[in-house]
Amino acid sequence: MSNYEISVVMPALNEEANVDRAVRETFAAFDSLGIRGEIVLINDGSRDRTGEIGGSLKMAFPNLHIITHRVPHGIGGSFWEGAFAAAGEVVTMLPGDGENDPVEILRYLPLMKQVDIVVPFVYNVEVRGRSRRWVSRTYKAIINLSFGLLLNYMNGTVMYRKTVLQSLTLNSRGFFYQTELLIKAIRMGFLYAEVPYALGTRVTGKSKALTLKSFYKLSKDYLLTVYSVYFVNRRGAVDFPSGSVTGQRRVHTQT
Repeated sequence: MSNYEISVVMPALNEEANVDRAVRETFAAFDSLGIRGEIVLINDGSRDRTGEIGGSLKMAFPNLHIITHRVPHGIGGSFWEGAFAAAGEVVTMLPGDGENDPVEILRYLPLMKQVDIVVPFVYNVEVRGRSRRWVSRTYKAIINLSFGLLLNYMNGTVMYRKTVLQSLTLNSRGFFYQTELLIKAIRMGFLYAEVPYALGTRVTGKSKALTLKSFYKLSKDYLLTVYSVYFVNRRGAVDFPSGSVTGQRRVHTQT
């Protein structure tokens, strides 16, 4: 039996102004929703006081576990390491920038009794600028057309059953990681549900997603995923892990 119902992996790179609030709000969400959870905080090579702040928070929250990188591993690399270090049956990612209200995704934890993946989509899109919304719509169209999906959003705080992640391989270490995992998991046949959630705004600092460096890495990871999906790991019969809802439901329907 897992020690926790859910593990929140929280990558943080130079988030000294935001990480304290992000951690405290997540633990407050656990309490308000009656969830037995933990946070795995990834100090991803920060050069500011992010690590120091995390260490002080550890004294107040025993369910806070910290992994420190001397150099940045990327948000995807950080999530992947944190997910496999996590003790929860379910794993999700909440960034250390505090942009996401933890309640918005954690409220859907009971839905994990019916599916293996819960995929949130933003319903208050007006909180983002017009150019950011245009980028998101274009990105969504390209991914859905490329891989035969019908997702509303690919880069949110997705909840995964840990056994699903253990069935996948992840190549991306950057911002494309979430999209890559969803493409591979959904094409394998894991059951998922889409749910609406509200997105907040940063209190301070700028997003690291919309930079030329991130765009280059994202484009490269997209092409590698196309190659992997269509030329290396073509869909075939899948043996779903016994701990997955998908596997249990398929067994039930075949008996």
